[in-house]
Amino acid sequence: MILKLHNVTRIHGEGHTRVAALVNAKLSLDRGELVAVMGPSGSGKSTLLALAGGLDQPTAGKVFVDDVDLATLSVAARAALRRRRIGYVFQQYNLIEGLTAAENVSLPLELDGISHRIATQQALQALDRVEIRELADRFPEELSGGEQQRVAIARAIVGTRTLLLADEPTGALDTTTGETVLQVMRRHCEMGGCGILVTHDSRLAAWADRIVFLRDGRIVDEANEWDSPATLLATVQ
Repeated sequence: MILKLHNVTRIHGEGHTRVAALVNAKLSLDRGELVAVMGPSGSGKSTLLALAGGLDQPTAGKVFVDDVDLATLSVAARAALRRRRIGYVFQQYNLIEGLTAAENVSLPLELDGISHRIATQQALQALDRVEIRELADRFPEELSGGEQQRVAIARAIVGTRTLLLADEPTGALDTTTGETVLQVMRRHCEMGGCGILVTHDSRLAAWADRIVFLRDGRIVDEANEWDSPATLLATVQ
């Protein structure tokens, strides 16, 4: 099991400003799994991603990544685990304009102390996995939106990273290009990784093995690949 959230609650503020962003959430991901998280704005989707990736800490409950309780790690050790095991993909590609695709992908490795030669090799391997190795020397402005998002995914899975966390990664893309990005994420999981996809689009959520629905910080329903995402989404809104 790569990720486990056990009875996780996240409270912001105190007294009359107290807000429960996530309440008693339970979620586990094994290798090979892609899980979609859906729900209205403010339902806790981004909070769930932040906790799963160790960017925030729960008020109660525990988060495990590769069987390691994140709460037992120092700030430095938690940051190291994020760099080496967890990748993030967002709606905005966040690529550095002055770097090529390969340089954008290799940068996190080099910042972690890996030599330029090895980091470049691993970056090219990651670009190969997302099927754009031939674009390694292109700058972001020379790439389409879909190609830039593939570079962002390559950066998220480069090296030993297995857990992929994606927050509306297709929001800036047309439907066809968005589905291509989902194919890339699906392939990452089939190669032994796993991923969480936050999306409002039930057609894209259908690429997942499971769909988790959030409302008011609580997981209110879950569907597997045999259910109808659109139908179940309508029942929990």
